[in-house]
Amino acid sequence: MTPHLQATATQLVFGVGNPDADIVFVGEAPGKNEDLQGEPFVGAAGKFLNEMLSSIGLQRQDIYISNIVKYRPPDNRDPTPEEIAEFKPYLLKQIAVIRPKLVVFLGRHSMNVFLPELKISQAHGQPIRKDGQVYLPLFHPAAALYNGAMRQTLLDDFRLIPAILKKYLTNFGIISNLYST
Repeated sequence: MTPHLQATATQLVFGVGNPDADIVFVGEAPGKNEDLQGEPFVGAAGKFLNEMLSSIGLQRQDIYISNIVKYRPPDNRDPTPEEIAEFKPYLLKQIAVIRPKLVVFLGRHSMNVFLPELKISQAHGQPIRKDGQVYLPLFHPAAALYNGAMRQTLLDDFRLIPAILKKYLTNFGIISNLYST
């Protein structure tokens, strides 16, 4: 473990949600509220995430939410490459166990761990298939809190999720609990 992250965090924030989810959302690292409550995306960005989920007929119990790094970095700084490398195997194992049809990156930091060649400003809202997995990069929900113009972009990109899942299910003949109609 990273002693400095563990030493400055309140607790490990591993991830929460449905272990059989069709969708896994991946953020960067826990923030202050997440560190205190032990659950990802429970602060203001989490409230907006809940709103976006509701806009496509989903709730938190329908999905799985995690972060690249499982401890809050001090002062909400970006995780270092070493911290990301240390925690990436845990996230990969979470994804392997859940076997989602879609992994949604919430922000450039999580996207760049898997797709380092992309820029979020160009890739957001565009599904990408790599190594048999479908990914959807989105701006981080917090971006809408700091920039009101981003709110509609995030909502528009989020509304693509049902169609992406439906296309995935159609292309691969997979039956799902979500969007099977």
